This record gives sequence, C-alpha cells and structure tokens, in this order.
Amino acid sequence: MALSDDFPKIISVDDHVIEPAHVWQDRLPAKYRDVGPRVIQRRGNMSFVGGVFSYEPDEDGQLGDWWVYEDKQIPQTRLSAAVGFDRDEVKVVGITYDEMRDGCYDPKARLADMDENWTEAQMAFPSFPRFCGQTFKEASDMELADLCVKAYNDWMVEEWCGDSDGRLIPLIIIQLWDAELAAAEIRRNAARGVRAVCFSEIPPYLDLPSIHTEYWEPFFRACEETGTVINMHIGSSSKMPSTSTDAPAAVGSTLTFGNAMSSMTDWLFSGWLARLPNLKIAYSEGQIGWIPYILERADKVWEENRGWGGVSDLVAEPPSTYYYRQVYGCFFDDEYGLDNLEKCGIGNICFETDYPHSDSTWPHSRDTAEKLMGHLPPDVVRKLVRGNAIEMLDLDLTP
Repeated sequence: MALSDDFPKIISVDDHVIEPAHVWQDRLPAKYRDVGPRVIQRRGNMSFVGGVFSYEPDEDGQLGDWWVYEDKQIPQTRLSAAVGFDRDEVKVVGITYDEMRDGCYDPKARLADMDENWTEAQMAFPSFPRFCGQTFKEASDMELADLCVKAYNDWMVEEWCGDSDGRLIPLIIIQLWDAELAAAEIRRNAARGVRAVCFSEIPPYLDLPSIHTEYWEPFFRACEETGTVINMHIGSSSKMPSTSTDAPAAVGSTLTFGNAMSSMTDWLFSGWLARLPNLKIAYSEGQIGWIPYILERADKVWEENRGWGGVSDLVAEPPSTYYYRQVYGCFFDDEYGLDNLEKCGIGNICFETDYPHSDSTWPHSRDTAEKLMGHLPPDVVRKLVRGNAIEMLDLDLTP
C-alpha cells in the first residue's frame, strides 16, 4: 500500500548507540584513565557460532576500533553498526568509527537519521557495556566499575539525550553486582527524569541471583517507586539461544526470542509482579508471536498444577493477569504476532526500529510498519507505533 503522511510518527523503544571513544576518558578520575574504557585501533578476527560471539587479535585480520578495559579487548563490529551497508556486506568483521554512519555515535546525526526514518523519538541500548551493563559486572576493580556505570549514565542523560528536546530517551545501566547500589542509581537518575533501565533477561547466566530470590528487592522496589521501566533486551544474559556449539548463526538468529520467552515465564511465576503492582517490564527485540501460547500455558499450569508447582503463595491470580497489567512486548517485524494481537494485548505491544543493528528496518521503518499494520484500525496502529511507548515510559509527547 502507498505510504501516507498521516501515518503516526514512530516512537521506537529499541535502538542502540555505539559509544564515542571519549565517554569514559572525559568522565573518569585521572588515575583511572589508563585502565578505564578507551579505544585503540588493531586487527583481529571475529566469529558468531553456536550462539556465541568470539574474537581474537590477529595482525592479519580485519582492522577495527577496539575497546580496551582492564584486561579486556573488545572490537566494534559491522553487525552492530550495519546501517548504510548493503545486506551482503553486513558480516561479522571489525569496523572503525570512520567507516560507520555518523548516526551510530553522534546524537545530532542520529536525529537526522531519525527524521529520514519517520521516527519522532527513540531509546538506545548500550554497546560496549553490553545490553545490561554486564561488562562492568565482570570487572576486577569494582570501585572503577561503579564509576564507569555512573559515567555512562551521566553521558547518556547529559550528552546523548541532553540537547534532543526529548527525542532521545535516556536508558541507564546499573551496578548488577550490588542491588543496593543499583537502587541508589535508579533514584539518582529518576530525579533527573530517567524512566528506563536495562536489566538481564536471565541473571543466573551472568552468575547472578535469579529473580526468584530476595536479592533484587531493593532494585525492583526502586524501579516501581520511581516509575522506572525494566527493559530486557535479547542477549542481555550474554548467552543467545542455540542448539549446539557448531550450529550456524542462522539457527541462533531464528531462536532469538527464546530467552525472552523463558524470562517472561520466570517473571510471571516469581511473585514480583503481584507484590509490586506498579512495576513495568519490557522485552526488547523479543518479538511477540510466542506470547499468546506462553500466557495460555502459564495459566493452565497455574490452574492445574499450582498445588505442587511452588507458586500458590506467590501468584494469587492467573499469570496472564500480570502480563496484561505490567508487561510489554516489543517487535519490529512479526506478522504472526499481529495476527494474534488481541491475545498479545493491544495495550501491551510497542514498535522498534533497531537502529543501527543488522536487523534494523532503517531507513524504511515507516514502510515496514505500514505494510505490517496497515490493515489494523487507525487507533490501534497509533497505540502500537507510539501510544503504548508514551504510556510505558511516561513521555511528554502526544499519544
């Protein structure tokens, strides 16, 4: 169908930022600059097999810009900065800032690319810290790690989002290794208007306590009390679903929703959504077609097996009750999910453009959205494209 100028402007709840080289060098105390995150150029080889990304320096490999932090050396890859490349050129290879599109790391250029993509506002996940800041959880010097988390959040709020007139939505990270520090960081940033935080879909994959413990209570409570949405991106547990160590990347790419599906089941039976009825969680890039069956299955398990299932004292109502009240699914291309939208929840679904990753629909996100949703009533389209995101994140924008 033809594009129409009255199609709602997109508010994307899942995009990414490639952090510029100065983020930590400009903000860390001088004594930490030689060990804190910094960028060098070097050559190396990368691969993505069996759901695992691996890399190693190699003087005969691809030239790229690499982050160096303590004993880590982590390359920038073309998969993470894919916009502007032909599909056949998007490969697991290194890349330099000069080869990237400026919108990957420069906020003014990002706004221009958003204009080209019919996008009014967007929220970007981190890259070097990884999708929930787990890079800093793995550090040796936890004092430095704490400073790195705060430096990232200061950059995110003050520089990346600061001059965007609300179009770039701040998304912060936390000190995963200390729930009390995490709660304090939530409150510090909520005081300056932040309403979104990254978190791991499956914390035990990061050698952290599961959400079935009390460990996370200070963090979860701080999020509820400040209206901060917990956003869990696929891969935020540093482990992508696959079937074997030698499965081709296409297998893992097909199964990317798997951790989101497992995570939501965890949350529905954890009791936290019942205990904290104003807490909101979102599954970024998890797609939505799997949601109706999981809700059906969870409700049946709750009804038929709660006597021995271990949740009768935690989950007082059918699990789907909490989903429709407090959980958001996010998609960029999911025809089956949209065919089952009533069961996914018209008020529970948000759209995303995934800029600048290899799955991004930029610069054709409006075309994609209209093809996917053009058959739906205009009021429903508006909710999916922008209204639900505004409600979820309490944005000062017109629904």
